[in-house]
Amino acid sequence: MDYTALKKDIIDHAKSLGIDKIGFTTADVFTEMKNHLIRQEKHGFQSGFEEKDIDKRVDPSLIFSKPRSIIAIALAYPSKMKDAPRSVRGARRGIFARASWGTDYHAVLRDRLSKLEAFIQERVPEARFRSMVDTGELVDRAVAERAGIGWSGKNCSVITPEYGSYVYLGEMITNLPFEPDEPMHDQCGSCNKCVDVCPTGALVQGGQLDSQKCIAFLTQTKDFLPDEYRAKLGNRIYGCDTCQTICPKNKGKDFHFHLEMEPDGEVAKPLLEPLLTISNREFKETYGHVSGSWRGKKPIQRNAIIALAHFKEESALSTLIEVMNEDVRPVMRGTAAWAIGKIGGEGVEEALLHQREQEKNEEVIQEIDKGIALLNK
Repeated sequence: MDYTALKKDIIDHAKSLGIDKIGFTTADVFTEMKNHLIRQEKHGFQSGFEEKDIDKRVDPSLIFSKPRSIIAIALAYPSKMKDAPRSVRGARRGIFARASWGTDYHAVLRDRLSKLEAFIQERVPEARFRSMVDTGELVDRAVAERAGIGWSGKNCSVITPEYGSYVYLGEMITNLPFEPDEPMHDQCGSCNKCVDVCPTGALVQGGQLDSQKCIAFLTQTKDFLPDEYRAKLGNRIYGCDTCQTICPKNKGKDFHFHLEMEPDGEVAKPLLEPLLTISNREFKETYGHVSGSWRGKKPIQRNAIIALAHFKEESALSTLIEVMNEDVRPVMRGTAAWAIGKIGGEGVEEALLHQREQEKNEEVIQEIDKGIALLNK
């Protein structure tokens, strides 16, 4: 088998499949990434969503028998929303991060990887594969960097010269001995903008992220959001793009190559108040196809409440009081009570005091007290 010719054929076919960038690397252990992950774990910077076994995250041979190479792919996604609906008083809107615009990128990349596997299998029947997106064991960023897709930026995203960091990444471990491409080296230089503007200081230093402080992580948690992060959330209901939008390498980067990735403004930038009382069925029908729905409606609803408080949206008070009084979930009741106090208005103190008398959950009572304290500031 002429693997040089096959590699060229794969690159050409990848373009016809709508794969915007492709690279090849060895299946060697990602030693530098292992050291990084050990440091992250030592400092307690992991999110908890990752594969727990660090060795599996950096050693392809632990998850695939006799690997010979890894193929990395990247698909560019839009950074701008066409005809985005406006957020106005009385009809305030939240925002999903760009990585949750359009169809869930996991499905899109798996589709491209599956088609690429079929193409290779036709030519090499004995070929074996293990494809994954970011829910797999390997660290996408490390694979993409070593395969020459881009470099690992200070914002902890892979930055490509062509598309900036607005790319989704996937990889395919194979038993085929492809010639590796040259890794791409750092081009961030002395720029430190992403670190400087991170709303919560989650970017401890260039290339090192404290996931526990990252807004993108915090928007996916299901418990009460710690007080110190509520004001930082703004109107974000899923994810955060600040370290991408500030990046000079992303200036002017906006690509609309894939129809599946085009955002529906009413989904990507939804009205906040209707989210508070949406049913499970409605949520699944409206948001089930986007990546931001993976944790269910609870984090989205909690974040929507905080966003309404951010806007001081008095028109939402009646709905917030309904949530505080009737929602069976303590996190919703408590967050609504805090938001009611934050917004303020006629009859608000009476509503909070009344619910305090009824409430049995200690955490919710604490949030009601926070709301009352906010009124008296």
